[in-house]
Amino acid sequence: MLVITGGGGFIGSVVAAALNEAGRADLVIADRFGTSDKWRNIAKRDFFEIVAIEDLFPWLDRWGESVEAVFHLGANSATTERDADHMIANNLNYSIAVWRWCAARGKPLIYASSAATYGNGAAGFDDAGGIAALKRLRPLNLYGWSKHAFDLWALREAAAGRAPPFWAGLKFFNVFGPNEGHKGEMMSLVAKNWRRVAAGEKVRLFRSHRPDFADGEQLRDFVYVKDCAAVMLWLWRRAPTATVSGLYNCGSGQARSFLDLMRATGAACGRAPQIEFIDIPAEIRAGYQYFTEANMQRLRQAGYNAPFTPLEEAVRETVAQYAAADPYL
Repeated sequence: MLVITGGGGFIGSVVAAALNEAGRADLVIADRFGTSDKWRNIAKRDFFEIVAIEDLFPWLDRWGESVEAVFHLGANSATTERDADHMIANNLNYSIAVWRWCAARGKPLIYASSAATYGNGAAGFDDAGGIAALKRLRPLNLYGWSKHAFDLWALREAAAGRAPPFWAGLKFFNVFGPNEGHKGEMMSLVAKNWRRVAAGEKVRLFRSHRPDFADGEQLRDFVYVKDCAAVMLWLWRRAPTATVSGLYNCGSGQARSFLDLMRATGAACGRAPQIEFIDIPAEIRAGYQYFTEANMQRLRQAGYNAPFTPLEEAVRETVAQYAAADPYL
């Protein structure tokens, strides 16, 4: 069996779809679903069981010997979250508990980190450094810090010989694609705005508050969620023989502007986007990233040679999926 925490969420549900396509139906989906339509993300999935996130460890106590590997993707991913206790409980302490279980039982672990750990990019976007390099990073918000704190903890545990037999922490950059509908304001700009673009309505982008970036020319590494799932499945397949555990960037490797993203959305919708620039809200301005770009050399050197989907093609597929009668994978 394969456990996916956050298996009903955005990236987790796409990983579940990819595993089903690979012939695996023995999935254990651990998540919270509540009263939203998040359940639709897994409505087409074959699985062994759905487990409430709070009940995962009692479940593992009973069934853990049958678990092949854990994909730990569950987290609070809100970059505007202000409740530090909630972030520590969900993003740090829960991850520590998952790690310790995998280490004690000898199970491979693939978990979600984030490019938010890189802060403003002053220390670069290199995933190949050790603990000293990681300690130079300064995340700009609580979410980024929570992911960074676990990365540091994981490296220290690995250095002390207390790690799963194989582990990989993926620093996801700006992921977009299908199955984002439940995320509300945290949806990608493509998911949030394609209907407005198609209807000829104005789309709001943040203006720049720095003289070295024009409005809309802030640069991010936008990466297609299906490419992220492909990387995780490749790592999972290598886990029994892999020797290089550690942190890996997961981006396209090419920074593109928000204007590029909206132009690609317009092309997918068959009309030019109408852009209105607004100020970055004061409460998030200090934590806003103006440039991110994944250094993908470490993953490539590990042997991953599949191409990443070009931005325009990925946006076109995403818009087509959302515009379909059944927009869920």
